[in-house]
Amino acid sequence: MMMVVVSYDVNTMTPEGRRRLRKVAKTCKNFGQRVQHSVFECLVDPVQFITLKNELMKIYDVELDSLRFYLLGAKWKNRLEHLGCKEPLDPEGVLLV
Repeated sequence: MMMVVVSYDVNTMTPEGRRRLRKVAKTCKNFGQRVQHSVFECLVDPVQFITLKNELMKIYDVELDSLRFYLLGAKWKNRLEHLGCKEPLDPEGVLLV
């Protein structure tokens, strides 16, 4: 498994943009957990990453929106540092829904 951080910026000036924003967030939620408004941490295998990326590329508008993927790899724990008021979530731990 590898850690991928996904961030996005979707233009929400139109109803279509607001729909895209909801779809992008829902797709990311299917693969990981939200850590900030437009940032998700996804613990995935390579096939899941390709699936996630392809699904997001079908949703976003290349002229108006942006997607960023940060590949932290399998040794991601050494590359991630959390500061601030929110408790960091353990993507390998129990997920409460």
